[in-house]
Amino acid sequence: MTASILVVEDEPAIQELIAVNLSRNGHEVRRAATAGEALAAVAESLPDVILLDWMLPDSPGPTIARRLRGEPRTREVPIIMLTARAGDDDKVAGLESGADDYITKPFDFPELEARLRAVLRRSKPAGGGAELAAGSLRFDRQTRRAVVNGEPVELSPREAVLLDLLLTNSGNVVTKEQIAAAWAEDGNEVGIGNTAEVHIHRLRRKLESSGLVIRTVRGLGYLLETELLAGPRP
Repeated sequence: MTASILVVEDEPAIQELIAVNLSRNGHEVRRAATAGEALAAVAESLPDVILLDWMLPDSPGPTIARRLRGEPRTREVPIIMLTARAGDDDKVAGLESGADDYITKPFDFPELEARLRAVLRRSKPAGGGAELAAGSLRFDRQTRRAVVNGEPVELSPREAVLLDLLLTNSGNVVTKEQIAAAWAEDGNEVGIGNTAEVHIHRLRRKLESSGLVIRTVRGLGYLLETELLAGPRP
């Protein structure tokens, strides 16, 4: 899955490194070193994804994200914040400003590529139907009702959002930051840390007879698989 990506980064060496690696993966890369350049680039042509640094010389990344989210034309463009600010408070602030994901420097390029694929799948979901199905699970995205083997499964609001996110990104890693962003967008209080782990644990118990496995990918997040593909549990 290739995309048009706007890299907003004021450090020339880092900007070059990111752009070269993305280009090698087949992406079309445009660059900006300031908030002004980024907004001008977006006005000229909408990218599929924006990689946005926090600390820019003329305006902080969260301010740019809020501005883009506030305009109808740019409201739906996925934003991944790419920054050295690694504190939980910073992550919450970045996600609340409108970022879809949050990656701290230094990072591995395979991880960045995986995150890009994930936000692209979320922004352009296959099919776009109201019902999602996997194993013996049927999930209605509009009513948020889940059925396993014909029996209804009670889901909390957070569990329903989490299940929707896992199903629409099936086969790709879903990060804790993506989960927090989805909860915030749904009007739930943002949770970082082991909050996601608690809800993942509850969801695993409720889906244990569905033929689905929610794997923990250490250091990245969670991956939804069928038992047929996943094999024996470790």
